[in-house]
Amino acid sequence: MPKAKTRTPALRERLLAAALEIVERDGVAALTARRLAAEAGTSPPAVYELFGDKAGVVRAIFFAGFAQLGAALGELRDGEDPLEDLVALAQRYRRFILERPALAGVMFSRPFASFDPAPAETAAGAAVRERIVGAVRRALAAGRLHGDPTDVAHACVALVHGLAAAESARRLGSSAAAVERRWDVALRALLRGFGGG
Repeated sequence: MPKAKTRTPALRERLLAAALEIVERDGVAALTARRLAAEAGTSPPAVYELFGDKAGVVRAIFFAGFAQLGAALGELRDGEDPLEDLVALAQRYRRFILERPALAGVMFSRPFASFDPAPAETAAGAAVRERIVGAVRRALAAGRLHGDPTDVAHACVALVHGLAAAESARRLGSSAAAVERRWDVALRALLRGFGGG
């Protein structure tokens, strides 16, 4: 009698870890069921049974990426100055994008024309959103910022993405000191614009 196939949660996690490694090392285009199965020490049918198709693997990566970003932001503890807390959040977000460019590409772009995250997968970003909006609300409550918390949070995230893209493309400065100075100037100018002094 043939041995029963075991498609366990542990195998799914192993496949997902291998998929993240492939994407980070070689990009989304390199992600195939055959290559993923080989890296995880299983068979292509296991990939299809656990994820459905390549888009299913990408959806899982999308979810895992936001879980990782949420965990990274969650490691930061609130300090005495809510504006400095926002700067620290922005810097942690920056590091995440710069250290995981391919993963960030999956999270913040549409790698396939047909990629349409389901509501549960989109909700993976909720912890990230709540952490950032929560930090903004804290600064608003302290009178350090003024405005709608969602507007301020969106502006902060947009600035981080833009600066990280420029830094990744080596267009933010020719020295580490210049890059750091421009990050600091931009973040603090944004916060001043929302009444943060």
